[in-house]
Amino acid sequence: MRLSSLVFLVAVFVLVSVGYPLLNSNFLEKDGLSIKSPLPAFLTKVFPSVLGNNTFWRPKDEFVVSNEKKPVITAQAAISYDLTTNKFLYQKNLKQKLPMASLTKIMTAIVALENDDITKEYTVSQKAAQVGENSMGLSEGEVYTLKDLLYGLILHSGNDAAETITQGSRFGRENFIYLMNKKVEDLGLSDTHFTNPSGLEGDGYQYSTTYDLLVMTKYALENPTFAKVVSTVEYEIPYTDKHKYIYLFNETNLLTSYPGVKGIKTGYTDEAGLCLITYLEYGGHKIIAVLLNSQSRRGEMKDLLDYSLRTFGVKPPPHN
Repeated sequence: MRLSSLVFLVAVFVLVSVGYPLLNSNFLEKDGLSIKSPLPAFLTKVFPSVLGNNTFWRPKDEFVVSNEKKPVITAQAAISYDLTTNKFLYQKNLKQKLPMASLTKIMTAIVALENDDITKEYTVSQKAAQVGENSMGLSEGEVYTLKDLLYGLILHSGNDAAETITQGSRFGRENFIYLMNKKVEDLGLSDTHFTNPSGLEGDGYQYSTTYDLLVMTKYALENPTFAKVVSTVEYEIPYTDKHKYIYLFNETNLLTSYPGVKGIKTGYTDEAGLCLITYLEYGGHKIIAVLLNSQSRRGEMKDLLDYSLRTFGVKPPPHN
C-alpha cells in the first residue's frame, strides 16, 4: 500500500473517531429494516474494535433430563439455562420473535459501557426529559454521569436515561442504535432488532427471542460494571449544582425476595406484556431465566427458578 493511501486511511479514522460528519453511509440490513452506520463502509471491517469482535458464546444444545414436574408457564416464550453445566433446563418457543420492551436497555447499557467512560457527563435534553412512561426523574438541562444514568436505566428502567445516554453519545442517537444492532450481529445473533434505546413501541418493529436474550445477558454480565448495577437494590444520586437528588430502588425483580438472585432486568409494554430476565447463583449453579409476555412474571420466574434447581436435586431457598 502506498504511504499516501495509508495516511489517508488513518486520517479518516481519526476524523470519524472524534465525531466529524460521516464520510459515507453503510447499512445493516435485517428483515427488510436498515440502520445507518456511524462509520464509512470501508472502515466497518478495518476497525472491528469499535463494533465489538467476532468471538461469541453459544449455549449448548443439551437438556438436563429431569423427572421434576414442569411449572405452568403462561409466558409466550420462556427459557432457563444453567451456565455451570452448559445445559438447558426449560424452554418454550425458544426462537419465536417477540417484543421485549425494556429488556432493550440491556443492549443500551452494553454499547454505552463499551464506548464511553462511566465518568462521562451527559446533559439532559427537553426531548429526553419528556420521553414518558418509566422515568428516573431527569429534568431538562441537568447534567449526570454515565454511571448515574446506568443505575436509572436499570433500577427504574428510565426511558429518560436511555434517551439521554444515546443523544449524548459521541456517535449520536441514530448511530448509537446502529451500534446496538451491530453488536447483536457481532454476537452471532440474527433474531433481534432495535429501533430505539428504551424499548418503547411506536417507532418501528422491535423484537428478540429468549435464545438471543440469553446470549446477550450472558455477555452483559461479563462486564463487571454492568453486573454491579443490575445486582443493586437501591442507589442514591446526591444533589449537586448540576442536578437534583434522586433515590432509585429496584422494586420489580427478585433481588430482595429470592436468595441468590443477582438481577437483571424487567420490561413491560402493552405489546410485549410482562417480561423478565433473572440471573441466579445458588447451590453451585449459575442460572439465567427469561420470560416474554407473561401473565405473572414474578410468580412464574420463582416457579421456573425452583424447578431449575430441583432438576439438579438442589432444594430451592425459602422465598416470598
